[in-house]
Amino acid sequence: MKKLTRRGANVEEAISAALKTLGVARDQVKVEVIDKGKKGFLGFGAKEAEVTVTVTEVIGISPALEDLTALPPKTRNDDAISPLTKTSEEIVDSTNPIFQRHEASLSEKPSDKNAILETENYLKQISSGMGINDFEITSKVDGKYVTFQLESKKAALLIGKRGQTLNALQQLSQLVTNKYASQFKVVRIDVGDYRDRREQSLEQLADRMADKAVRSGRKVQLEPMPSYERKVIHNALSNRLDIETFSEGSDPYRYLTIEPIR
Repeated sequence: MKKLTRRGANVEEAISAALKTLGVARDQVKVEVIDKGKKGFLGFGAKEAEVTVTVTEVIGISPALEDLTALPPKTRNDDAISPLTKTSEEIVDSTNPIFQRHEASLSEKPSDKNAILETENYLKQISSGMGINDFEITSKVDGKYVTFQLESKKAALLIGKRGQTLNALQQLSQLVTNKYASQFKVVRIDVGDYRDRREQSLEQLADRMADKAVRSGRKVQLEPMPSYERKVIHNALSNRLDIETFSEGSDPYRYLTIEPIR
């Protein structure tokens, strides 16, 4: 839980400064006023206000999204919801031996077939390091698009909370693929039908949050998302004339805002 203390000429300015630093909206935090401050007289005796702002939750995220890492009943396994044996930082650490074999410079002309094989081996090594021993992978190439389909009874480990582990694997795999491919490739990694279910949930979320923005007359800010997930929401709301959507902030904390048109 993020917590920050800030000062300002008054309470509102102190809160605004904290919100800007944290990159969150006012309704996503709890505010504790430590000192209301004083205006003083003719500039004398003035005292800045001081507040502590604590991030409590991210507005607009349906509990359904939290359940996306759950497996269908036919494949669910107690091991699938056990804690990760390695943290996300350890998984993406470039000093990990799993990654080192991909750092050598290429001496031969790259090929698409070789790029696919290298990426598959790369993913297999990562899954082994995560303690996943029943890992299976298939790949499909469609022009510049490459899809890797992963399967395991421990699929929840590959997905991670809100797809964070899966997104990290996708980003890293794209780097590996394009290191060996003759032309640029766009990599997509999926586990089961997680991506489709996630997109459906994002579209439903988009409609609910757009309705909320119109009903309240105030803009609604969603949680930080990767660019392709923000694009899903942009597209889902592109035909609505009563709201507009735009992204704010910097990656990896860039988020989407829905604002009513008055």
